[in-house]
Amino acid sequence: MFTFSSKTRNIIFALMAIGVIAIAYGFITNPARAWSSLLHNAFYFNAIALCGLFFVAFNYVAQAGWAVGFIRVPQAMAEFLKYGCAALLLIFLFGHHDLYHWTHKELYDPASPEYDAIMAGKTGFLNMPFFIIRIVLYGLIWAGFAYMIRKNSLQEDMEGGLEHYNKNFKLAAIFLVLFGITSSTSAWDILMSIDAHWFSTLFGWYTFAGLFVSGLAMMCLLVIWLQSQGYYDNVNNNHLHDVGKFMFAFSIFWTYLWFSQFMLIWYANLPEEAAYFQVRWENYKLLWILNLFINFLAPILVLMSRDAKRQKQILVVAGLIILCGHWLDVFLMVMPGTLGSHAHIGLVEIGTMLGFLGLFLFVTFSELAKAALVPKNHPMLPESLHHHI
Repeated sequence: MFTFSSKTRNIIFALMAIGVIAIAYGFITNPARAWSSLLHNAFYFNAIALCGLFFVAFNYVAQAGWAVGFIRVPQAMAEFLKYGCAALLLIFLFGHHDLYHWTHKELYDPASPEYDAIMAGKTGFLNMPFFIIRIVLYGLIWAGFAYMIRKNSLQEDMEGGLEHYNKNFKLAAIFLVLFGITSSTSAWDILMSIDAHWFSTLFGWYTFAGLFVSGLAMMCLLVIWLQSQGYYDNVNNNHLHDVGKFMFAFSIFWTYLWFSQFMLIWYANLPEEAAYFQVRWENYKLLWILNLFINFLAPILVLMSRDAKRQKQILVVAGLIILCGHWLDVFLMVMPGTLGSHAHIGLVEIGTMLGFLGLFLFVTFSELAKAALVPKNHPMLPESLHHHI
């Protein structure tokens, strides 16, 4: 059983306090910047939690046993979803005027000089009531499946048998179908609609790839940290190797989607498509180039060899690079559309990130402390305990 020590708790509370101070300072100096930073970090950590649930679900459906020994970590990560989705809803309700240009009523009034015919044609999808309904549905679906799968897993500990495993298999299969839909539509809603004139058919996949590898990196770092605290003796280098392979593979997949999206838009050179990248190239050139190098070259160079994926120190370095790199990637999805050329990474952005990190860790560790770290009656636990590659 994991013990949430007072030292760890105090560090997490300090991170959360830094976040509160940073957000407060942001609202005092520039409310639009504060709202943008809140949206950036709420989406980022919510997506990491969602990818924890996705990891649990596809392991059930694939009937894979190698990860059972530490499956409680992504289960606990997924419990952040109810808080992350609530945060996204509140951010939209109170900050939509600064974040989403399409919510401005004058765009839809033909008598207004601000009238936008393109936005008027999108009102069937981009309207306040329907948008709020979609955000609420995302929260209910994601947090609901996270709760049910974890509940069955905990009951399995007490009762044994295959009943709860079979229930989770069915729940995971249903969730994966819904995830395939909502992972894309939520990216369209929360991120792509910031630049409401622009669209990309690859955007949902691109967002998923980046945030799934971030979820893997967070899970890897948490497992390694728990091992350093004396837990998870059952997790060996073979398990970490498999996690490292996922991190390596999805870093390449993210790069493939990044290149595919950019290359097709650059080659076609249509004004309504190219404007998205033009803003980022003109105002965020260094960060835009750095984004590609951090999220492509760094993970490949660090994780390419077999031995690298089996060494905890290297996996920690790779995990931190991936988390920082895709935090920057989400920054570049949000800030140019909300703040134009005036955005930068400063105390507000870093402080808000630390605050959300503290909240994420608090929720995750609190959930880990409620149950055994290893699901003792899972039918595939022996496979995990004897995993070797």
